[in-house]
This record gives sequence, C-alpha cells and structure tokens, in this order.
Amino acid sequence: MKVKDFYFDLPEELIAQHPLEKRDESRLMVVNKMSKEIEHKQFKNIIDYLNPGDCLVLNDTRVLPARLLGVKEGSGGKMEFLLLKRIDKYQWETLVKPGKRAKIGTRFVFGNGELKAEVTSISEGGSRIVRFEFEGIFEEVLDKLGEMPLPPYITEKLEDKERYQTVFSREVGSAAAPTAGLHFTEDLLQQIKAKGVHLAFVTLHVGLGTFRPVKAEAVEEHEMHSEYYMLSDETARIINEAKEKGGRVIAVGTTSNRTLESIADENGKVCEKSGWTDIFIYPGYKFKIVNALITNFHLPESTLIMLVSAFAGQELVMGAYETAVKEKYRFFSFGDAMFLY
Repeated sequence: MKVKDFYFDLPEELIAQHPLEKRDESRLMVVNKMSKEIEHKQFKNIIDYLNPGDCLVLNDTRVLPARLLGVKEGSGGKMEFLLLKRIDKYQWETLVKPGKRAKIGTRFVFGNGELKAEVTSISEGGSRIVRFEFEGIFEEVLDKLGEMPLPPYITEKLEDKERYQTVFSREVGSAAAPTAGLHFTEDLLQQIKAKGVHLAFVTLHVGLGTFRPVKAEAVEEHEMHSEYYMLSDETARIINEAKEKGGRVIAVGTTSNRTLESIADENGKVCEKSGWTDIFIYPGYKFKIVNALITNFHLPESTLIMLVSAFAGQELVMGAYETAVKEKYRFFSFGDAMFLY
C-alpha cells in the first residue's frame, strides 16, 4: 500500500489558526459507513447520533506548556527548548533550537532565573538531555514560564492556553492535545450523560511523533512512535458493561482509538492496563472494540488519516476529505470534526 494513496490537495487557507469562540459550534461531518451518506451538522448535534447505552471514550491527557524560551548563560543568545520526555524529577529529554549552541555543559536561564538548565548529554537523534534547577514544584514553574507547543502548521499565537486543553483534561503529560476532544463543552457532556450515554476516560500522552511525516513510500515500512497509555479498572468496567449490553464503544479521537485497540483482547474486552504502545492502524486492520469514531480532519499522508481510512474504508474517507475541502471545512487541531459510524 502506497503512502501517496492518502494524499489530497489542501488549500492553506483551510488550516485553522485559532479555535472558534464556542467549542461545540464547530462543524461536524457525519459519515455513515454502510450507506456512504454524508451529512453536514454542527458539533453540538453529535448528541443526536449517540444512543442510550453507548459508551463515549475520551482521552483525559493534559498538555504540558512544554515550549520554553530562554537565554544562554554568558552570551545571552536566545534559545528555544521543547520538552519531549521526563526522565526523572530534574531531567528531561528536549529538542533545543539552535542545537549548535547547546553543547554538553552549556547552561541556560529562563524567566527571571526561576528556572535554569544544563545540557548533560546528547542523544543519537540529536535531542538533548537537560537537567533543570528550580525551587518548588516543576509543573508550577513550567505553568508560569512555558508556552503551549502548538503544531508547526499553527503560526498564530494562542491567547488562552486553556483552549489547547480539553475541558476534561487532568493527567499531565502530553506534547500535543487530543484534538477531537476540544469540541466538547461541560454542558454538552452533561447533556450526553443525561441521555444515558456512559462516559469513560483513558489516558494516552500524545507525543510529538504524531506530527512526524511518513517518509517511507510504502505504508507498511513506516516505523510508528511509542506513546504512554493508562486505562483504569473503573474505565474497563464501564466499557465492558456497555459492550455486553449492546452499546457501541465510540472513541473520541485517534488517541482513544489506539489505546482501546492496544488493550482489547480478541473478544473486544479491555482490562486495567498501562504501558507503551506503538500500534500502527492502517487499512486491513480488523478493529476489536471500537464501533464509531469522532475525529478531526488530518494531514495528507499522515498515520492519522490512515487510521481513519482503516476504520471507514479508504475510498469513503478520501471522498469525504474531498467533500470537506469543497465545503471549506476547517482542518487540523483547531478545525472541524467528523463522526464515522
């Protein structure tokens, strides 16, 4: 299977640069896998497509304000740090720009000196292992000094950091938001619960690898990045009971989907589990548990559009994307949504 089979022409003006004022007033494309029918709605209309007894599975990860702007001690040269992975209380794997200034032993200062850092080693891939110095709790210092690590295709500054968080985010650790969840409001979730739909929360900390382009020509040759997930005993019980009683399991986002499909057994049952997953879902994959999917519109030739194509069929999905371009849907993180069932 060729990567180029997942290409579509996307005009730059359709890449959403900022979130809408009201989260649930984004557009919603509803795609029926069986009838191939496509409907155009608002996201708040998602409730009309959910049935009592269904189980909506949401990713409760919270994005770290992982972009730090600092200066090199001595020279005062400006530097940008992007936190990738925590190693221990003080050490992180980071991307540093410009990297040539970040040699082993080099020191940096952030803010008014509330945070300092020293490069302790350099990995094979060029990322830097950095040891931070601070007083108090690192997350609180980071919340004060850090900026949201918005995807490279978003060039406008985000005024309110919470708009790159879901309203149900709680487990800190992501380098990017699980964007399908950005459309939900507290009020909409309450309406969904009142209708008799079960809400279940999983955690998958989204890595920056989610933006990494697929460089292989053949889909099967792509090496997927690993991401950390957690699914609690309580969540497993909610999902399994809903499934046993005939309810659908509806994944909110590709991250929830990957978590569920990583954990589910051949009978579609899940259990309490945590660990790392590098599951790569593309056409030909047999879904074990997910019955419906809420997702945003993704980049051409990305692993995310491949997952959606695996779920609903490549021809149908690529046709739906053509329709989205023609109808001027907003794309990517702050864009509109699809519901595939």
